[in-house]
Amino acid sequence: MKTIWMGACVALFSCMAALQADDWPAWRGPHGDGNSAAKAPPLQWSRTENVRWKTPLPGPGNSSPVVWKDRVFLTQALDQGRRRAVLCLNRADGKLLWQRETRYAEKESTHETNPYCSATPVADGQHVIASLGSAGLVCYDFNGKELWRKDVGKLEHIWGNGSSPILYGDLAILWCGPGGRQFLLAVQKNNGATVWKHDEPGGKSGAAGPKEWLGSWCTPLIARVGNHDELILGVPKKVKGFDPRTGKELWSCGGLGELVYASPVCSADGIVVAVSGYYGPALAVRAGGTGDVTDTRRLWHHQRRHPQRIGSPVLIGGYAYLFNESGLAQCFDVKTGEDLWKKERASGAT
Repeated sequence: MKTIWMGACVALFSCMAALQADDWPAWRGPHGDGNSAAKAPPLQWSRTENVRWKTPLPGPGNSSPVVWKDRVFLTQALDQGRRRAVLCLNRADGKLLWQRETRYAEKESTHETNPYCSATPVADGQHVIASLGSAGLVCYDFNGKELWRKDVGKLEHIWGNGSSPILYGDLAILWCGPGGRQFLLAVQKNNGATVWKHDEPGGKSGAAGPKEWLGSWCTPLIARVGNHDELILGVPKKVKGFDPRTGKELWSCGGLGELVYASPVCSADGIVVAVSGYYGPALAVRAGGTGDVTDTRRLWHHQRRHPQRIGSPVLIGGYAYLFNESGLAQCFDVKTGEDLWKKERASGAT
């Protein structure tokens, strides 16, 4: 099954029966890397072809639906962001099962293409946790009962925020940024109590113009590196690795641009591929290092001007596939960085 929502409706597309039993519980799927176990997904759909149901939504948005068994969860911003909602739909027919709202009366900046509540929720079968920007983190059970909420303070950037929460064991982890204050936060998923917090320096609001166009909207990735796990995060000018249990910074690699929209990916042998937004650089670095590894573990670095990158890459085998805002598809060799497709424009892209 593949879910997608655009504009003001959420739709479910038919697929192979084997995949229909799978969950898609978080941003970019169960492993945060955009890969699906589907063996034969539909390659075409229209307003009617391969569509099982469509359900109108209260408004537009950028968050992705997540799926756990018979439930579909997503976020919506209503009343110009003054009401921020988590919705639960029936997977079989798209009917609304419950809707819970958080009121937020204060002004919060964002871009016209980035409606409030653009972060994707995360679910684990008992909890559904959503980031509502400056309105904080909120957690419900699968029947819509509020279990806890967490105040993260004001998140202020002229283009808003969009990083999605992830789960790691008993922790819910969120990148709280971009802006003048930006930090990684880990809380207990059962009660919202803070476990650790890592403050990341160098935040700017962007309000002063191009000289302050700086920030990361990245969703962290958990990667298995050797005999341990690492949390990988792209921040302005760097990609970093952290211990997800404690929030300790393990390593950093320079070479990204000042704006990071996409999430990183990591190969099975520990190679991290990270890309910048706004025509910025791309790089690959071998995870598992200590300190500044720019000169010792960075495998390649593309400094030249690139297409605008908002979407995140997908790794298949030894290749990284990207689809850029302009409709340009690219394929990189993960180990060498060689661009194997030269200006390959996807069919139908403009």
